[in-house]
Amino acid sequence: MSTSPFIPDSLLVFYGGTFDPVHNGHLAIARDARDALGCAIRFMPAADPPHRAPPGADAAQRAEMLALVLDGEPGLQLDLRELHRDGPSYSVDTLRDLRAEYGDAAPIALLVGADSLLGLPTWREWTVLFDLAHFIVAERPGNALDGPLPPALAEATDGRWADGPQALREAPAGRLLRLHQPLHPGSATEVRRRIAAGEPWRDLVPAVVAAHVARHGLYGLHGPATPASL
Repeated sequence: MSTSPFIPDSLLVFYGGTFDPVHNGHLAIARDARDALGCAIRFMPAADPPHRAPPGADAAQRAEMLALVLDGEPGLQLDLRELHRDGPSYSVDTLRDLRAEYGDAAPIALLVGADSLLGLPTWREWTVLFDLAHFIVAERPGNALDGPLPPALAEATDGRWADGPQALREAPAGRLLRLHQPLHPGSATEVRRRIAAGEPWRDLVPAVVAAHVARHGLYGLHGPATPASL
């Protein structure tokens, strides 16, 4: 993939998710986006879900793992605003906060996966999101974007697809850009499953994350590392 010159803050890109835990696929997506877009990528971990225990690590632990991974990584940053908000954390509220901070003219984008884009009609005030941000869609070969979109989503995105990053810099919100990605193995769900099952998992996460998980006994990992868990 060719890389664009790095232009700090020419486009504000936020990569949200639980990152439970952050794994190699997350980092690959962020690095590819950084290089393709020529701007920083801000990891924005979600707060713990209200009224129930977090499914894996809590928000503080997830943020700590991200901080360890991003330390010294050029162009990848950590944004903890969703952890500081009281109550449920909805994307529309986060984007309104970003607009209040950066102004109406700043180009702001959310980096999402193709599955997240397809699920957009289930998000709170989802049609308003196009007035607040661009969407950069990290897609893998053979994903569902290659076929017909659900009717409501097709109508909402019609005419919004951009040919390249410059179109996102020329407007504050409302465009979509497909970011083609190689297939990255693993997922947070698979990492958690392997840890709990005592299967090999360390090759799916950065070394500092593996060390943190082992040190704190996260995701059902108990006792010292054994050959089955290495």
